[in-house]
Amino acid sequence: MVASQIPARIRWAVDFMDPQPADHVLEIGCGAGAAAELICSRLVTGKLFAIDRSESGVDRTKRRNEAAIKAGRLTVRQIDLATLRVPVKRLHKVFASNVNLFWVRDCAEEIALLHERIVPGGAIYLFFDATRPDQVPDVVKKTSAALTDGGFRVSVVDSKQPPVVGIIGRR
Repeated sequence: MVASQIPARIRWAVDFMDPQPADHVLEIGCGAGAAAELICSRLVTGKLFAIDRSESGVDRTKRRNEAAIKAGRLTVRQIDLATLRVPVKRLHKVFASNVNLFWVRDCAEEIALLHERIVPGGAIYLFFDATRPDQVPDVVKKTSAALTDGGFRVSVVDSKQPPVVGIIGRR
């Protein structure tokens, strides 16, 4: 893929998360596969497990990242986070961009599942498009509360260009 076909907000978020060559990463809501492409380009012995509830999202991610799948660095599944059984027992990082689950409804069970799977010192990185500034305080408040209630230490980062807010939960 051509670098310009990766949205600036995704590039910024993946750069901030800084996947390491041996990391085991879960991406929630892989969509078109742009983040998977960037993450997999940094993995050597690590693996990305990407999930999406949408069949079309899974198909697009698979097509875009066929080489990473063949190389064994990427597994893509159509599944909901609530019913996820991660094949990797311990995750270093969890990544999501514009996944509303974490601020629109109770997600205590999903947060508990992630807390159980993330290694001590690992983190969950939840990024949201901040082009609607009126929504940002609510997103940050509710997402931060869900992560804190689930046992994570929370910090918030933001970028003005591209407009992104990130809520990071460290285990």
